Amino acid sequence: MNETLRLLYDRFYIPLPMAESEQEVETCHRQLIERLDKPERKLVLRIIDAQNLMIEQRSVDSFICGFRLAWEMVNELNHYMEERPEPEDDLGPDALL
Repeated sequence: MNETLRLLYDRFYIPLPMAESEQEVETCHRQLIERLDKPERKLVLRIIDAQNLMIEQRSVDSFICGFRLAWEMVNELNHYMEERPEPEDDLGPDALL
């Protein structure tokens, strides 16, 4: 089921536009990389990759949790509506008194 929800996420998720933040991260990243030696560069890149992976996984997990919550609420509402007595249609205008 998680794979199906992942496909739904991939189909419907639209990333928020964050051009300013992305540009700032890119600028800072470039400045940092220029100041580091090769081993430190690799370490920074590994950290950034790991953070990006965690962000993506959290986003998918949040979508799946929200979808499951909505699904459970719909099922509970359907159950509630099934148990609710049908309103009587033949009540006259004095029925509320």
